[in-house]
Amino acid sequence: MEFSRIGDDVLLRLDPGEEIHQSIQSLSEHGIDCAVITSGIGRVRDIQMGYLDSDGIYQTLVHEGPMELLSTQGNLAPGPDGPFTHLHTLMSDNGHSVHGGHLYHATIHVVGEIHLRVLDSNAMKREPTDTDFVALKFCDLE
Repeated sequence: MEFSRIGDDVLLRLDPGEEIHQSIQSLSEHGIDCAVITSGIGRVRDIQMGYLDSDGIYQTLVHEGPMELLSTQGNLAPGPDGPFTHLHTLMSDNGHSVHGGHLYHATIHVVGEIHLRVLDSNAMKREPTDTDFVALKFCDLE
């Protein structure tokens, strides 16, 4: 992984074998713990994506891949157990069928290119709820 920070923008390149969530979360070691992920593209494998059902339970679909990462958005915020990433994604398989949802896991197969917009580190945080969902809470920025 390599990254470059220009003001509040971070450009991140992920290399084969690196996991997307872990890589973004590792930015906290460089003082970046609160950001909006505005775009992500590349080629990934070992994919787990899904959705939160009406009972508040995450349903997971597994795609061994590789798949083309068409779009990824989300955020990075402090969580109850450290940096927390919440990502949604669109990917296409080799037949050009598109799959999307909440991204739980994806390993870089060829490359990942991600843009983040860094926020004030007190802008938001994640807190547990009574379901599997970890809620986004906004902080007072006075």
